Amino acid sequence: MQLLTKEIRARLPSLGSQKIAEDPIVHVKFFTPDAGWTWYATEGSPDGDDFVFFGYVQGIEAEWGTFSLSELRRIRGALGLPVERDLHFRPRPVSQVMQ
Repeated sequence: MQLLTKEIRARLPSLGSQKIAEDPIVHVKFFTPDAGWTWYATEGSPDGDDFVFFGYVQGIEAEWGTFSLSELRRIRGALGLPVERDLHFRPRPVSQVMQ
């Protein structure tokens, strides 16, 4: 599965562009089908050969922070399954995602 398509890359705001937004838009959702982790990306920018996202991460703890495409590609859950992109997720404000 392609985690970052050209379409997502084109619509994803650059890093820092939603910094002052009260309710930033989540543009893409990644998850581990076998480990209970979810990444909600609100922004992203190229970084050399990699791509860095900013967003909300739900894992051991829930927190805002950065994560990279290369990290997502390396992660495997308990059964060895890779991170997937939620193909049915549609961009919406983070307040709606948290409900």
